[in-house]
Amino acid sequence: MGFIKEFKEFAMKGNVMDMAVGVIIGGAFGKIVTSLVDDVLMPFIGMLTGGIDLSGLSYKMMIPAVDGGEPVAGAVLKYGAFIQNIIDFLIIAFCIFLMIKAMNKLMPKKEEAPAPPAGPTQEELLSEIRDILKNK
Repeated sequence: MGFIKEFKEFAMKGNVMDMAVGVIIGGAFGKIVTSLVDDVLMPFIGMLTGGIDLSGLSYKMMIPAVDGGEPVAGAVLKYGAFIQNIIDFLIIAFCIFLMIKAMNKLMPKKEEAPAPPAGPTQEELLSEIRDILKNK
């Protein structure tokens, strides 16, 4: 089988197309949730925390000077951005939870297949064997 034909069969499989649609919709949904967090929710959280912008919080670590001079600025620990990302994650997870919950309500419930009839019990089988032997 030619390489191009094999690739075409792979690309046109239903699972690949479903996954592509999911990735595209997921990206668009991510933009919506990011806008919700940045433009709607974070201003309220900023008001509740006294106007603090969480994403700007950081701690500058100083490197002590070797020769007794002034300490030198080292790395910057941006813990505010980490807190912001945690809040974003929690909101995204909550939105996905709500969407799945709504989808489950909209989807028709699958009817469970009736349980197969139980076979005869040991006592019933022994009774049948007894009756067959009695009739012979």
